Amino acid sequence: MIISRLLFIIFLVSGWCSAQGYENKADNILIVYLSRTNNTKVVAEMIHENVGGDLVALELKNPYPQNYKSIVEQVAEENRTGFLPPLKTQINMDKYDTVFLGFPTWGMQLPPPIKSFLTRHDLKDKTVIPFNTNAGYGIGSTFRTVESLCSDCNILEGFSVTGGIERDGIYLAIKGNRKVEVKELLVEWLEKLKPLTIKN
Repeated sequence: MIISRLLFIIFLVSGWCSAQGYENKADNILIVYLSRTNNTKVVAEMIHENVGGDLVALELKNPYPQNYKSIVEQVAEENRTGFLPPLKTQINMDKYDTVFLGFPTWGMQLPPPIKSFLTRHDLKDKTVIPFNTNAGYGIGSTFRTVESLCSDCNILEGFSVTGGIERDGIYLAIKGNRKVEVKELLVEWLEKLKPLTIKN
């Protein structure tokens, strides 16, 4: 009876350790994201469930308009002029070694608030891992822009999935069966990254 209990405990502990491979470094992990229709938020939460760490949503001092056409026009102007919208969210980066950076594709480009974050926070020598949701047109120049704004970082392979299509009135798309599919893809991606993100 005692041996059976011991074997059961060992089984539980070994299974937990395998599933929680990041836990020994969870205090050093930041998952920061921008999400308008909550698709990127859902992916960020999935990552958090698997790796732990701190989960932070980026907020602007002056939020974007709710109207789709208005935000498209504003973001296009910000991209044209290089304007970086000020962020309400401020993060002390000193405690983090690994940063999962999440964002949607906006106009095939990196959203200006993400540019603000990368410009105004020191990520030198940190491991940065981008993740993305998009309306079916892919990552555009987003990952390249992350690399250019974070040239002193160790940037790992990113993750991208199709989410909503706000233009067509399709908002939260990563739900139900689609959420299950995305989670399976995400776990496979994280497993490939694990040896590169866990430091002894």
